[in-house]
Amino acid sequence: MAIFNALTRLLVILILWLMLPILVENVVYRHINNGLVEKKKKFIDHLNQNEINDFIENSDDSTETYSQFSTLHSEFLVLSKIPLKPNQKKTTFSNDYRVIEGEENEYRILQYHFTYENQGYQLEIGSSLGEVNDLTFIIRFFIIIVLVVILLVTFLADTVYIEYLLKPFYKIIDTKIRRVNEPEAFDHTPIKARSRDFRELDLVLNQMMDRITELFKKEKQFISNVSHELLTPIALLKNKFENLLQNESLDDNAFDKIAGALRTLDMLKKIINNLLLISRIENNQYEANEKINFKNIFKDLEEDLQDRIEDREIQFLNNINHDFVFTGNKTLIHILIYNLVTNAIKYNKPTGSIIVEDGFYNSQYFIAIKDSGIGMNATQIEKIFNRFARISSDQDGQGLGLAIAESIALFHHIEIKVTSEINEGTNFTLLFPEVQLHN
Repeated sequence: MAIFNALTRLLVILILWLMLPILVENVVYRHINNGLVEKKKKFIDHLNQNEINDFIENSDDSTETYSQFSTLHSEFLVLSKIPLKPNQKKTTFSNDYRVIEGEENEYRILQYHFTYENQGYQLEIGSSLGEVNDLTFIIRFFIIIVLVVILLVTFLADTVYIEYLLKPFYKIIDTKIRRVNEPEAFDHTPIKARSRDFRELDLVLNQMMDRITELFKKEKQFISNVSHELLTPIALLKNKFENLLQNESLDDNAFDKIAGALRTLDMLKKIINNLLLISRIENNQYEANEKINFKNIFKDLEEDLQDRIEDREIQFLNNINHDFVFTGNKTLIHILIYNLVTNAIKYNKPTGSIIVEDGFYNSQYFIAIKDSGIGMNATQIEKIFNRFARISSDQDGQGLGLAIAESIALFHHIEIKVTSEINEGTNFTLLFPEVQLHN
């Protein structure tokens, strides 16, 4: 808005600059013309034949022309005998250059044609435009300076005033939209604003977030309830299938089918448990008050996953060197790191490598988990944290591991950054908060 106002003022300045010569012509020239007419009137009123004869006789040339000029060449008067033409205008004004005593100047000239005792005469009275042109330049220069100063001052004033007017709007954006990752964290405190529009906007946002919060609660409660209700029939079905397997009359075909059904039930149970875990995390049902040592976590993980690492002939390098202690939920942090490491094993190449390292970047502690696996493109990276998203259909899994990792990271205010190249590998980096904040 301030830039738009500045541009409109600049346009006004340009128009004034272009119109100044017209204003000079209409105002200054009119003033000069009136002065020339007064001088002509005085000259004609006191003119007689004797004076005309004296003028002509005292002329320095033989053209029967009398010339008179001021010492500074600011004015001149020329009286000439000329034959009169029919329909000739008596008085005309024009701008022209004249040379007086070897000096050329521009003059505003009044030409007056008259007869005296049947003799035609032309009277020319000129007034120098040098001072007018200088004055016009000074006026134009002064106006442009003044208008530019006005433009800058008004632009700064507009900017400050608009910033002041929009301060409640920026506060609404900053405190009620940008910093809110979860509907439960929304701040319903009314924004102080003099503008009725911003107060109305704040009220509508509060009402909208109330509705969104209620819908989120209902959705989470629905997922939790459905998951709990599904676990019971799954457990019953599993028990029945396990009892059927004890029946010695089953042939091999029936045995394989029942075993396949049991594997499906186990997979379904894992999915439900994972959804329940995500729901509990998002509902803040976990405490975050335990001291966590990452050296111990990675040491335990390496022992637990040693068989899988050896089966894929993967080289696992544990370069955790800092004794950084984090306050959070130890079980959830273990799940977070476990999912990232198993993901690096699952999508790695045979005889590949996994490198775990830590450090500090801009006073933030980080843990990086790098693998030499199949990698991902930009489209895959955008979707990896979506529920049931899978990088490759060739791999087993439900596509919930990274969704759980993201939920745990958000719960602990940990930022996950992902970089990857196809056939080069993937790097997951966990950036821990400088000031530890927990739900």
